[in-house]
Amino acid sequence: MSDREPRRTRADYRRFSPIQTRWGDNDAYGHVNNTVYYTWFDTTVNAWLIEGGFLDIEKGQSINLVVETNCRYFASLAYPEPIEIGLAVEKLGTSSVTYAVGVFRPGDNEAAAQGRFVHVAVDRATQRPVPIAPAMRQALEGILRR
Repeated sequence: MSDREPRRTRADYRRFSPIQTRWGDNDAYGHVNNTVYYTWFDTTVNAWLIEGGFLDIEKGQSINLVVETNCRYFASLAYPEPIEIGLAVEKLGTSSVTYAVGVFRPGDNEAAAQGRFVHVAVDRATQRPVPIAPAMRQALEGILRR
């Protein structure tokens, strides 16, 4: 994500998931701490993978390692606000996926925060990159941002 990338809107995402902020998400300044946004990104991406049957966290032969994340903040959020996380695929490689992730207040069209979350598929035993499975690739193409 470049420093000049504009603030994204809901139209930039293909799937939305609700998340309820928690009391412990707020920091001493009364807003959600920046580290919490990264847990939301991780939760959203992995929930999508698990729901689709593409990630078996206990026994799967391949797993996904996070190799890059970033986040830009545009508006403060605080407990007890509900939020929605937008998800799309920004780039699809042979063994890597770059997800675009946006954080929205329900009803808002512009993201309160937006980021990138990059996974690389690796063999669980060797930790070496492996190609993304065909069924998963097809599902990822379904949420590709065009």
